[in-house]
Amino acid sequence: MTKENPDKPLRKGWTTGACATAAARSAYHALLKGEFLDPVEIILPKGRTPSFVLNRQGIEGAIAWASVIKDAGDDPDVTHGAEIVVHLRRLDEGAGVVFKNGKGVGLVTKPGLPLDVGEPAINPMPRQMIVENLQVVAEQSQENLDVEVIISITHGEKLAQKTMNPRLGIMGGLSVLGTTGVVVPYSCSAWIHSIYRGIDVAKALGLNHVAACTGSTSEKTVCTRYKFEESALLDMGDFAGAVLKYMRKVPIDKLTICGGFAKLCKLAQGEMDLHSSRSRLDFDQLGQWMEDAGGSNDLANQARGANTALEVIMLAQQNNIALGDLVAKRAKEVARATISGNCEVEIIAINRSGEVVGHAP
Repeated sequence: MTKENPDKPLRKGWTTGACATAAARSAYHALLKGEFLDPVEIILPKGRTPSFVLNRQGIEGAIAWASVIKDAGDDPDVTHGAEIVVHLRRLDEGAGVVFKNGKGVGLVTKPGLPLDVGEPAINPMPRQMIVENLQVVAEQSQENLDVEVIISITHGEKLAQKTMNPRLGIMGGLSVLGTTGVVVPYSCSAWIHSIYRGIDVAKALGLNHVAACTGSTSEKTVCTRYKFEESALLDMGDFAGAVLKYMRKVPIDKLTICGGFAKLCKLAQGEMDLHSSRSRLDFDQLGQWMEDAGGSNDLANQARGANTALEVIMLAQQNNIALGDLVAKRAKEVARATISGNCEVEIIAINRSGEVVGHAP
């Protein structure tokens, strides 16, 4: 549903990889036939065949190029509205398909990603989608598929600063992503993908301690305790489950989770998505924890009737009740059970100013 019309379903969009595939297929057709496909239909991994309208196109000597404006639907994607540009030129027979990054597409500089260091940040599935669609055009023209594919994203360097790419070691621009070609609104798949890749990079670099933080304040707090290098910091946001479940597959010796008290109360309740619209704080449970931490019945009842978690933790602090530590301990138990391995887990709960209000070392 949309904010303007809560009964209207959210509109799906297209990944950067799907847009690049459309531009590449049209440009390759122009390279072989002298004319662009516009609109251009592509084949996605699950059999869908969407059509894309070109934004710009041209033939310059031995190179044909085309661009598509990315439509991410109703998803708040940082690349929504970005121009995806693909240049193609023929290569000698037997060369196959060679991918290169143009302006605005990054280069891999750290190990741990699904691409080797030095490779353009064009993920395996978009590469596969492009090759499969170009192969259709090649077969229709009875041509061998030997071509160089250069993908650029207009203003991609600037947009990349709003992503986790620099921390992942993807320098100079954005990544070309997408597994199905379809963007599902508010699935936050790009964010979760970045969390996974962040863990992969940390593992490949041999780091034995990483921190997953809910925001910039918690990241600053945890960095005052530990001399973390940038690759050890995971921008977890609300996706605790993404961190914990992936670390079950890719274990690292120690994980520190640092976040706001309210969000860590939700983790302590067993919630894996800490966003306010997708999980609710259980004030009855907070009241019970107040009592478990040594608070009186009156304090417990005040906690149950509170409006915010901040109100509850302030109440506990004013009465010297170690509620924050108990919540951190409960959150640690949930985290350890989810990882279900030998990973050492530490929980640090903070208030809005970054002051530590709970700790489970």
